[in-house]
Amino acid sequence: FGLSYIFTKQATRDASALTLLGWRFLVAIIVMGLCTFSGIIKIQLKGKKLKPLLTVAFFSPCIYFIGETVGIRYTTASESGAFLACIPVISLLASTFLLHKKPQRKQVLGILVTLAGVLVTIFAVGAAASFSFAGYAMLTAAVISYALYSIYVEKAREYTGGEITFIMLAAGAIIFGVLAVLEASFQGSLNEVIRLPFTNKSFLIAVLYQGIGCSVLAFFLSNIAISRIGVNRAASFIGAATVVSIVAGILILNEGFSEFQMIGALYIANTHFPGK
Repeated sequence: FGLSYIFTKQATRDASALTLLGWRFLVAIIVMGLCTFSGIIKIQLKGKKLKPLLTVAFFSPCIYFIGETVGIRYTTASESGAFLACIPVISLLASTFLLHKKPQRKQVLGILVTLAGVLVTIFAVGAAASFSFAGYAMLTAAVISYALYSIYVEKAREYTGGEITFIMLAAGAIIFGVLAVLEASFQGSLNEVIRLPFTNKSFLIAVLYQGIGCSVLAFFLSNIAISRIGVNRAASFIGAATVVSIVAGILILNEGFSEFQMIGALYIANTHFPGK
């Protein structure tokens, strides 16, 4: 997930966010289908209710990615980063009130330290305000939807990680595929959008990484993690993506690295690797 920011930044230079999401989830469901057909991933949905899985897919990827995409568009980088950094805290609260799981002191402390580290790294590059009510509302929707996605994944214990991921990817492919086609049709660029992965190498690489690496592999592992160690423990690892994105920005995009960003990264790293 941390490296996805690099590919998103490169891909959206040549295409809209909806175009990227549409192609991303189309590639993801094709790869997931091939893994299922070849027997690499076992999926057995016959006789099982689909409502719990559709509920998971409704909150993520559908609502989450719409809220994140629109919210980032209408707010500043520091604002959107600060909002999304609150996901572990909201997930913790959702777990406490909806699953009635009282978090341990170490979990609360770890998540708060991670949040502090993320906010330090975000505002180290400068804070700016957009005062966009629509942007704030969409980012709030994204944060809440991700927390609810985590809750419903933990509750869906009768389903495997592969089954949850398959329905999530199918829903994403349908929703974002339709939205991307509608957007391109209104703009008169449908042919260009369809040919884009075959004519633009950087866009193709971004779609393959996000479709296979993020949507198939990362979602699959995330669903397994939440179902096995719970929302509270899994949420604390979200901040680690910030450290990965910072390191990737330095090594791949040659971005600068300030002292405050280093302090924030150390805060986050210490949460996951205490004593090192």
